[in-house]
Amino acid sequence: MAKKIDARTLQARLQGDEETALIDVREQAPYAASHPILAANIPLARLELLAGERIPRRSTPIVVEDAGEGLAEQAAAKLEAFGYTDVSVLDGGTPAWQAAGLELFSGMHVPSKAFGEFVEHAYGTPSVSAEELKSIMDSGRKLVVLDSRPMDEYRVMNIPTGIDVPGAELVYRVGEVAPEPDTLVVVNCAGRTRSIIGAQSLINAGIPNEVVALRNGTMGWHLAGYGLEHGNERAAPAPDDAALSQARARSAAAARRFGVGTVDAATLDAWRAERDRRTLAILDVRTIEEFEARRIADSRHAPGGQLVQATDLYLPVRNARVVLVDDKRVRADMTASWLAQLGWKDVYVLEGGLDGQETVSGRYAAPVLGVDALPACGSIAPAEAGRRMAAGSAVLLDLARGLDYRDRHPEGAWWACRTAIVENLSKLPAGAAIVLTAPETALARLTAADLAGCGREVLLLEGGADAWAAAGLPMQSGMTAVLSEPQDTYLRPYDRKNRAEIEKAMNDYLTWEIALVEQIKKAGGLSFRHFPA
Repeated sequence: MAKKIDARTLQARLQGDEETALIDVREQAPYAASHPILAANIPLARLELLAGERIPRRSTPIVVEDAGEGLAEQAAAKLEAFGYTDVSVLDGGTPAWQAAGLELFSGMHVPSKAFGEFVEHAYGTPSVSAEELKSIMDSGRKLVVLDSRPMDEYRVMNIPTGIDVPGAELVYRVGEVAPEPDTLVVVNCAGRTRSIIGAQSLINAGIPNEVVALRNGTMGWHLAGYGLEHGNERAAPAPDDAALSQARARSAAAARRFGVGTVDAATLDAWRAERDRRTLAILDVRTIEEFEARRIADSRHAPGGQLVQATDLYLPVRNARVVLVDDKRVRADMTASWLAQLGWKDVYVLEGGLDGQETVSGRYAAPVLGVDALPACGSIAPAEAGRRMAAGSAVLLDLARGLDYRDRHPEGAWWACRTAIVENLSKLPAGAAIVLTAPETALARLTAADLAGCGREVLLLEGGADAWAAAGLPMQSGMTAVLSEPQDTYLRPYDRKNRAEIEKAMNDYLTWEIALVEQIKKAGGLSFRHFPA
């Protein structure tokens, strides 16, 4: 039986120097509606897939919360069964937090979003509106538009002429796309945070160009009535030797200004030996291509711009020891400089990058808790599954993210959330076998184990939805059949389909984000570190 902790005691712990992981185990939509600012979202349905990687030390103090519906107790019991030894439940959940006079926040990745607004206020990051940028473009002034989002987001939509240069890559690659100091550099993202942080990164690094953020990013551009481009893959090249030398000097100066520490290989080995007492996160902040080509064996990928954008996603253990890796040094220096301002005290850059480290290559696989102890489960080929579905003797449940199901899924499949299947079994055809498919095989296996006592045959779809499509079986789109109301995804403005809904959501989002700088001043909020020039 997990311990209970009251809201005020938890708040005092979060403000201290000891390690704590506060995790909210509700699905993403209810979490995004209301949660304490330092709560990281690890839904109960995906607990085994996420907790082992994000909270690796089994003695880490963990506090589990929900809104009082009992999910926290279930998650705590699972964590204890997996060997976590210091697990508590927030007594009364988020309602008790609010009743204690502590602020609840909406949205995703709120600490980082609030930090972006803080940075703009604290450092006076210059910006231009969409209308001002369009006028500059029309004037013929020499400029580059640098999109600081990952390529998968950039492909969806980009400002005309924009080049993809994800956040931590900006200082590293800017010399290749804006080599002349009279070129205006405009940094954008979807909304505000990465525009501000990206522009301020270049300013902090001391590049000679005029640098501005595009106020409100692609949302602001769209709301101003200007067209966006779609499906592009324009990316900034890696720097040549001269540009790299310059980038290193600039990032080193920024690192010194913000008090970034370094760690050598011998000290890192000593810290590895202390992993049972201190959480150690070795985060590789390079591109995914570089990471998969060669990486330190016990590192995880956390591209620098996204790490700053979503610290709760990559670092849910507050006050963990963090080591950043980049064989070129620039991206680690710049990322560490931002984490220091975010308030992380034990953040270091690894000297020498990959030199002298045990390295591996290939795709990274996160650990899955308890998967090795799962009972065997039968499987079924897509063609046979299709035949049985047509005959009414089987039903296919798709465990993909709701938005991914909406975009494309096997014809006839129901969307299902793992934790809501048992209570909704009566909605499925009586006696029909349950066939499971999921993006991760482990999720399908975990769900099969949950259903072991349901009185139905349970099978895994061999090869998943990809194998179904490869077999030439029909796919479809839309929320065609749902076993329970989808709660697994917080809808971003551009996840909506109706233009009016998209634009309303954009305006609501921008209003919310701008207001965070005042909301974090309330009890239960958050403060950041300011380093005057």
